[in-house]
Amino acid sequence: MSKEQKGKRNQKETREDMVGLIHNLERDEDLKFNRRSFLKSAVGATVTLGVATLPFSVLALQDKEKDDNRKEIAKLADIPKDSAINFQYPTESEPAILVHTKDGELKAYNNKCTHLQCPVFYEKEESVLLCPCHRGFFSVDNGHPLAGPPQRELPLIDIQVENGVVYAVGRQIRHG
Repeated sequence: MSKEQKGKRNQKETREDMVGLIHNLERDEDLKFNRRSFLKSAVGATVTLGVATLPFSVLALQDKEKDDNRKEIAKLADIPKDSAINFQYPTESEPAILVHTKDGELKAYNNKCTHLQCPVFYEKEESVLLCPCHRGFFSVDNGHPLAGPPQRELPLIDIQVENGVVYAVGRQIRHG
């Protein structure tokens, strides 16, 4: 190192030296496109999107499922014991069956055999659900297959009785 360079090392910096140090800070493109600005923009966009979707999240979390899936089936007085009626649930294209057993219990299932989707009928004499296509039998109590080719149980439809009216309120697709 020369004497001149050593001498400058201990000298007080001049304005010209400082201009060289801050030259990059005065450039507009560096101020617009630096890492800090990018991160601020990314966090701001994330917070804005989160706040914008908050009302939709609150609506989705509200418990409206009970009213949406609830459908009137029939009046309890119109369904004698040891009989069954057909209805559509949860949509108009999906058949279902409601059985009023000998013991006075109400059981509802999808009205399609789990083997080949044939309709299922209530057999009073044996108190079972019968699929006539391939002689499949299901238990009225729980929808499990008793005999024939079906291997899976019928999907159960949850029902409620209020003020003498039977309502379908949900469906359970069970496996096992």
